[in-house]
Amino acid sequence: MKRPVAILISGRGSNMSALIKAASAADFPAEISLVISNKADAPGLERAKAAGVKTQVIESKPFGKDRAGFEKVLQAVLDEHGIELICLGGFMRLFTAEFARAWYGRMLNIHPSLLPSFPGLDPHGQALRAGVKLSGATVHFVIPETDAGPIVMQGAVPVSDHDTAETLSERILEVEHRIYPAALSLLATGKVRIEGDVCKTAGSGASENFLIAPVAN
Repeated sequence: MKRPVAILISGRGSNMSALIKAASAADFPAEISLVISNKADAPGLERAKAAGVKTQVIESKPFGKDRAGFEKVLQAVLDEHGIELICLGGFMRLFTAEFARAWYGRMLNIHPSLLPSFPGLDPHGQALRAGVKLSGATVHFVIPETDAGPIVMQGAVPVSDHDTAETLSERILEVEHRIYPAALSLLATGKVRIEGDVCKTAGSGASENFLIAPVAN
């Protein structure tokens, strides 16, 4: 049976759409059962509804700094729908350590950099200012610390001397849409295990021996 998944969003839900599309395949091991937004005007809600996915709004603003109060309501909704796994898709609210620990190993996030490099805000700007030649995206488990959980999957793209934060973001977004569904599939089929602070995958192997950038002509 497909494992029920909730996607948490705050905005347009770009990665949400990629996950919904992947999960629509008959052989995908997870089902997107619910999309939850902490903002009633999040554009991703209409996209989820158009795809036939149930949606629910839990406005976070009335809770202010009471994160535990918000999470109590969120947990009740997750329990009501029998959710087993969570994917964060641009969910702009921090969790308490208690909630993160309760869902440890079952809650994924995606970040547009090759973690542990460039966590937090403006990862594309950070990458360009550092002059890196490769950047990319990382799917990781959520822990109390921001962008610091065990890494499940990464995808890399070359960085051009002519890149801006916008052009780099567009290229990395394509990678995000590939690796997030793939990482969820691995988790849903039990092929991922955590040893200490490191995530390991059964039968893992690189698709290529190496990726070099820039390529000299």
